[in-house]
This record gives sequence, structure tokens and C-alpha cells, in this order.
Amino acid sequence: MPFDAADMISLIVSAEAGLAAVREIAARNDDADFALDQIQIFAPIPRPRKNVFCVGWNYLEHFEEGERFRQTAQELPQHPVFFSKAVTAVTGPFDPVPFDPGVSKKIDWEVELGVVIGKSGKNISEADAFKHVFGYTVVNDVSARDLQKRHGGQWLKGKSLDGSCPMGPCLVTADEIDPANMRVTTRVNGETKQDSNTRYMYFKIPRLIAELSLGMTLEAGDIISTGTPQGVGFARTPPEWLKPGDVLETEIAGIGMMRNRIGG
Repeated sequence: MPFDAADMISLIVSAEAGLAAVREIAARNDDADFALDQIQIFAPIPRPRKNVFCVGWNYLEHFEEGERFRQTAQELPQHPVFFSKAVTAVTGPFDPVPFDPGVSKKIDWEVELGVVIGKSGKNISEADAFKHVFGYTVVNDVSARDLQKRHGGQWLKGKSLDGSCPMGPCLVTADEIDPANMRVTTRVNGETKQDSNTRYMYFKIPRLIAELSLGMTLEAGDIISTGTPQGVGFARTPPEWLKPGDVLETEIAGIGMMRNRIGG
């Protein structure tokens, strides 16, 4: 095979030759199936080579709910707001999300569309951006709001606790879906908390790739989490926080659903 079957980044780098090999394998084993309770599904890229790139305030409705929460008028950004999550935050689509009240008592949810880079590039134009995309996955940007506040409102430590970045349940290649029109939802214990569509992104994917790659090389296997819509816990009245035993379901149509229990 033109790639290491145990390494998703190796498949991504192998480009069309790798995908052709995967299609051939799938055609030979179309009757193969496994019970989900007998296997463990890992994140598509369990240990990225660098931090997961994230985008803040990328749905107008989420920007507005944050504005209401802060009771302060905010100007709409002219450029995307970027931050990152540590690679050690990445976990599988059905793995438990750790909960330690000694670390954080205000754990929040954020369903997001994840873009996986397939072709390395720097100073990528918006017109060429999609040529650099391998595929898409679901990301849950689990956030410790009290840690964000404790450290000055920053978006690194409060976003990077171990296990705070469920990803999956699969990586769908770019030719299979339209990333500009996908329903995104979050449910907590079966109750819908977020329900929106990627068409409401404020900065579209080509703009995000162009801005992020300006002067900085994006490499195959890099992940860009594109922001969350309205409905997060901190902006509710009263605020809602995840508790041990809660079941968190995040789903994007065309990709699939993740189910993560809080605290195991």
C-alpha cells in the first residue's frame, strides 16, 4: 500500500494513490462489519502533529449571544479570531470526557465542523483554499469557562484540558459533502442545545484557510475547527454546565454523531 494503514496522516499525504487503495480494499470487504461494543473508535487523527487550530466567534448568532451575556456592545471582527487546543486534548468520538471538580466546575460544549488539511501550503488564496482540504470531521470544543476567566479570558488553557477535544466519528473526504450547508447539533441527555447550519458561518472556510496560512505553513493533517453556533451553556439563563454522568451528543449531518459521557 502507498501509506501506513495505522497512520491517517500517512494516508492523507499519499493523496489520490492512497484513496484509490482504500477504495479497492473496501470493495473487497464490502460484507465486513464489527459490533461497535467490541471495538474502540479513535479520533481520525488521534495525535495531531501540532495544536488543533480553532476559530472564535464565527457564527453571528454565537457572537450575539456572547454580547448579551457580557452586556457589552461588540464590533463585528474584520478578521477571524484564532486560538488553539493542545494535541493532548484530542480524544475519541465515544470516549468519556474527564471531569475533575478540582480543576474546573464549569465545563461547556461547542459543536464545530473540523477541516482537515490535505495539501501543505503557505499564503493560500481563497480561490485555491479547497484544493488544500482533504476532508471534514466533527469536533467538540469542550471548554472550561472558569479556567478561561481565571487566566484573563484567554482561549488556550481553558480549551486544552486532557480529553476536551472529542473528534470523529469519521473523516469524510472533501468530495463527499458540501461544507457550506450542513446541519450541526448538540444534545445533552437527549435535549437539544444547539441546532444550526454551517451556512451561517461568518467567515467561510476559504477565508479561514487564507487568513491562517498567511505567512504560516499549513501541513497535511492539520485540523481547523471552524467555530460554534449559538446555544452554548455559558450564555444561557441561568448558565448551564455539564455534570458527571451527562451524555453529550454532537452531530453534523453527512459526517455522523459523537457520544461522550462526562466523567466516564
